[in-house]
Formats: sequence, C-alpha cells, structure tokens
Amino acid sequence: MSREKILGEDDGALEPETDSTVVEDNGIWNLRPKTINEYVGQQQVVESLQIAIGAAQVRSEPLDHVLFHGPPGLGKTTLAHIISKEMGSDIVHSSGPALEKPLDIVGILSNLNEGEVLFIDEIHRLPHTVEEYLYSAMEDFQVDFVYGKGAFARTLPFQLKRFTLVGATTRAGLLTPPLRDRFGMIYHLDFYSTEELAKVVTRSADILGVTIDSKGAQEIAGRSRGTPRVANRLLRRVRDYAQVIGNGNIDQNIADKALNMEGVDEIGLDRLDLIYLKTIAENYSGGPVGIDALAATVNEEVQTLVDVVEPYLLKIGYVLRTPGGRRIGQPASAKFGFRTQRRLI
Repeated sequence: MSREKILGEDDGALEPETDSTVVEDNGIWNLRPKTINEYVGQQQVVESLQIAIGAAQVRSEPLDHVLFHGPPGLGKTTLAHIISKEMGSDIVHSSGPALEKPLDIVGILSNLNEGEVLFIDEIHRLPHTVEEYLYSAMEDFQVDFVYGKGAFARTLPFQLKRFTLVGATTRAGLLTPPLRDRFGMIYHLDFYSTEELAKVVTRSADILGVTIDSKGAQEIAGRSRGTPRVANRLLRRVRDYAQVIGNGNIDQNIADKALNMEGVDEIGLDRLDLIYLKTIAENYSGGPVGIDALAATVNEEVQTLVDVVEPYLLKIGYVLRTPGGRRIGQPASAKFGFRTQRRLI
C-alpha cells in the first residue's frame, strides 16, 4: 500500500488514499478508480500505460516520465495515482503554482525515494527558474546546488534517486519544448463517449449505494459534457433529489427532473454556457469577439471561460475559435435560433 504526500497547494479535489476502496477516513466517498483495470475510458492511453508499467516491472526500474494533457476532469490526477499504485510506490503531490522558488523543487527532489512518483499538476505554470532544475533531474537524476557568489560561486552536483515525474496540464501549448521533450510518454486525454460515462455513473452509483437503472445512467451521462468529474457531480445531485423527492432510486424520469432543476439541459449546457453563447450572439452579432471583451461582458474570469466553458462548446461545434475571435457555430444557431448579422464560418 502506497502512502501519499501532498505538498504545496491543495485544490480540495484529491482525497488521501487509505486501505478502503469505498469510503475515506474523513467520511467522504472516494469515487476514484484505484487500479488500471477499474479505469473506464481512454482505451489507447490505458493500453499503452499497461505495457509501459509491465515492462518497467519486468526490468525492476521506475517508469519513464509521463505527461497527461487535456481538458479538466478527464482523469489526469487519477491516472497519476494509478501509476503509483500499479508500481507499488509512494506518490508526492504538488502543483506548478505552489513551487515558487528553486529550493522548493530541489527540496522535493532530494527527498524522493527510489521509484517514487512525483506528480505536478498544472505543470505549465512552473516558473522558469524552477523548471530549469527539472531538466537535469529528469534526464540525469541529478541537481546542481550553486553556492557562493560572483567569482567565488561553485556548483555542487547532488545525485538523486531514480523517480518518475508525472505532469498534468490543461494547456500543453504553454509547456516549453525543453521540458516537454524530456517526457518519455505524452498522452492526450479526450472527452468521453456517453456509453463510457454511463459505465462511470453506474460504477459510482454502486459505490455510493444508490440504485440506478440503465436509462437513468444514460440520462446523466448524456448531460455530463463528456467529463467523468461532471458525471459524478451530477450523480450526487440526482441522488439528493431521488432521496428527497422520490424513493431513493434513480431512473430516467428522476434524472431528467433533477438535472432540469439544476439548470443542466439535455446536452449538458448550464446557465454559464447559455449566457456565454447568448452574449456572443446578441451583444456581438455572432462574433468574432475577443476573449477579454467576452469575459468582461459576462463578468467571468478569462481563465474560467478558456478552461471550463469553451473546451466542450468547441468540441460540439457551438463555438468557433478564429484568428479574429470567438464566433457562434452553426449547431448553436440551429438549436437556439440565434440570428446573427455576420456570416458564420
């Protein structure tokens, strides 16, 4: 059983691992799959990881460094913990914004044991001065301490134990080429299909002790924006509705009523999505409009729109990202009857 050490900022989405696969010590239900066989979706990524993990175990050496990139909520953190579990090693958890100074990363690296997994979330937000220490650490398992100043400055190399760095990012394009090229395995996580999400919902309902039929699972899955994290969040809300309004069981009718009350439509769009789309259509005649102007109009942070709202809307063609700015896509115009003065492309 591996231990987990969490360093730096904690986003509140990660529960420490315990011997229980169902409920944590603090009473919070943990829906994360623990092993690679429990993981649903991302078939090509999972198959590649299984081969790499199996080969590393045969050679009795740490796994090569891994980078996961893709929209939020698709399982990047979960896969990092699965790698640790499958390799029988501990995991050290940190994030890019939490590693502000070179000493922060050097302190972590120098305390890693043989075969441990270092997971850095939002790795694209590492300061360049910190990132540079990772280059030799990832390639040569060595960091150089610089002491003294000016003409008296000296470099003292420090040998590290072999470890596996797992990075996660929603903005792979912001990674510098020197850092990206040092990862031996780079995987893109894509949105899930409705069928895959229905399996996620069914598994989570079983862990939560909730009775759900196949149509109820499909209803929740179809409104989950292709994202397991959203599916589990909506399942909890439907469970609450079913226990208070219904008999505790979830079917399609209960799921539909509960999600309508939550403001989630039949394809998973919520109130912020609709405000975003209507703002482009009505305030800016369908676009193009720059993201900064759009964020100011809807009174939201640019990062929220880029990382949370836009990925799914771009995926389903409701929004087009063009050199001139954001435009309303034809599917959104057809669904909502938007009338725009500019020709859609």
